Amino acid sequence: MLGTYFYHEIIRKTIIGFGTLFNEIYIKHDDKQGNVLEEIKVGLSYGPKQKYLAKIEEQARLNKPIAMTLPRMAFEMVSLEYDATRKTGITQTFKACDETGNIKKVYMPVPYNIGFELSILSKLNDDALQIVEQILPFFQPSFNITINLIDSIGEKRDIPITLNSVDFQDDYEGDFSARRSLIYTLRFTAKTYLFGPVADNPEGLIRKVIVDNYLDTNTQTAKREMRYTAVPDPIDANPGDPFDIDEDWTYLGDSKSYSPTLQTDIWFLCLNLILLMKLWMLRAALLRLMMLLRVSKNVKRRLISQKTMNIQEQTCIHWLKKVRKQSMELWNWQVRVEVLEHMKLQVS
Repeated sequence: MLGTYFYHEIIRKTIIGFGTLFNEIYIKHDDKQGNVLEEIKVGLSYGPKQKYLAKIEEQARLNKPIAMTLPRMAFEMVSLEYDATRKTGITQTFKACDETGNIKKVYMPVPYNIGFELSILSKLNDDALQIVEQILPFFQPSFNITINLIDSIGEKRDIPITLNSVDFQDDYEGDFSARRSLIYTLRFTAKTYLFGPVADNPEGLIRKVIVDNYLDTNTQTAKREMRYTAVPDPIDANPGDPFDIDEDWTYLGDSKSYSPTLQTDIWFLCLNLILLMKLWMLRAALLRLMMLLRVSKNVKRRLISQKTMNIQEQTCIHWLKKVRKQSMELWNWQVRVEVLEHMKLQVS
């Protein structure tokens, strides 16, 4: 798996996005009447503050033409840490389309925190305060910037940048030839995401969404009451194409439940299971009846083929049947006589 080349430039884009926040900061110098004497754009560059402090200390002549202009800002990336609080499932994926419309499968990104340090170098305290007051009100304590993390699929996310601390340092010690420098250090944390390689997706896009609404929050006993269905129009539209959404609301008074895995109603599923059970029981009964018929045929064949049957037993069976028949006739006549006598008594 390791060794598959990919480079989304996410860290580089995050650094550029962070620096862009402070790229248009100005300071003004006024006279006693409040008129603006000059407006200076504060320079911004990437690098540690020690680099610029060394340049300031090496410039002995204050009126030297190449002297560094203050105020100035410098920023750099100081840390890169994994953020376990924003962790998601490592096997979860989502689908997206590239520039040509092909569907891609992307695994969920890995959350990382990038630490930044912004240094404000100034000769005058008022200049430093103007810069600080133009920055601090926007972080409460975070400020979101939108970054296109993956250009191929257009994956854009809001990256919150949080202000962690503000430190102040005044290097005023030294002789008159030494140049004074006020340093404000602001520390930030950018909560970004790192993506892995983008793969082709053979499954396709979701073309239909079904949502069942319930009147109760108890998931064990709640039954659906209304269904919402959404289908894109046209059905074969891609995410970058213009399309509408056909929405449908259906009232379901049957209190059925819908199984998204089987894509059918559980009520119909139960009915089908009952029918299958009845068919299975009927099949078992038929098999049992067939076995009984086979046994009866075998017994009948044995009785017919048996030639040693006792004639006396047959005679007894015959007379027993005859006696039974006569007794039944006698009982019927007795019942009739009793009925007639009862009718006579009622007539008299």
